[in-house]
Amino acid sequence: MRFKNKKVLVTGGAGFVGSNLVTALVKDGANVTVLDDLFTGKKENIAVLKDIEFIEGTVTDYDLIERLIRRSDMVFNLAVRNIIVSTLSPQLDFQVNTGGMFNILQAARNHGIERIVYSSSASVYGNPRYLPINEDDRVSTLSPYAASKMSAENFCSAFYESYGVEVSMVRYSNVYGINQSPTNPYCGVVSKFFDRAMDGYAPYVHGDGEQTRDFTFVTDAVEATLLAALSPKAVGEVFNVASGIETSVNELATYIAELAGSSIGPVYVDKRDIDNIRRRVLNIEKIRRVLRWSPSINLRKGLKLTYEWLQSMNGHRKTETYTVEETALSHHGQ
Repeated sequence: MRFKNKKVLVTGGAGFVGSNLVTALVKDGANVTVLDDLFTGKKENIAVLKDIEFIEGTVTDYDLIERLIRRSDMVFNLAVRNIIVSTLSPQLDFQVNTGGMFNILQAARNHGIERIVYSSSASVYGNPRYLPINEDDRVSTLSPYAASKMSAENFCSAFYESYGVEVSMVRYSNVYGINQSPTNPYCGVVSKFFDRAMDGYAPYVHGDGEQTRDFTFVTDAVEATLLAALSPKAVGEVFNVASGIETSVNELATYIAELAGSSIGPVYVDKRDIDNIRRRVLNIEKIRRVLRWSPSINLRKGLKLTYEWLQSMNGHRKTETYTVEETALSHHGQ
């Protein structure tokens, strides 16, 4: 087992991607501590896992971070305020997304640690000049969320270059799948589209639906993240984590309707301020070459697995109702 007896701290470990990562780490032999403030994370996501330690707290608490890092070998930082929350409260966005990463780096510098892996976002690219997007292409931070994620990346690079803190960065692109609960108003578009279709309602699409994204199934994102923690070649590097395939929102809505057995087409509504990315598809050649990673779940299969999970949730799938704005498309996601 790749992480046998490793003491691993996962911040944001009760969230969507975080809980999938924790599950994989436990299966791989790690001794895992989860830190989560439960803003969007849920204890139920990790309740079935034995021999993990859960601490309710925040990455903005430096004293807590230092105590946890002092007894850890590795850290995976997935604590985040997503784009909708970030836009509503840029100060909180900065405190969590940037300040939290800074706290982890500072504590790691003081106590030494084998590796930090930071989960960043393809949102840092903004509207690219060319497609597919390479890791060294120009960034364009069009939202507080993107700015805070890029700032955190910059601190990661600075602490590596200046103090030798071993850190790797992964830029997720529109991750979806198991544990992305539609009861969370800030979750991604896939779960929201499924939720609407399974309840017999039309999905809401901001704009014309021809905007594109690069969707990544969560288990693929997790495996890429684990490899970034293991490979010596990943130190100080940033990697795109994506499918490398461009899919329009209209295509996504069609696939989901087919799976859910719905004949109801989308309802098109006005764009929001955050809906400012027209096209996205990432080049994943670097991570293929350096870490020998490539996605194993294509969109059709990933959507089927997501649908099966949502069906298994039954009555637990939806506990609240939300406004058009809350149930609408969040293009940036991770």
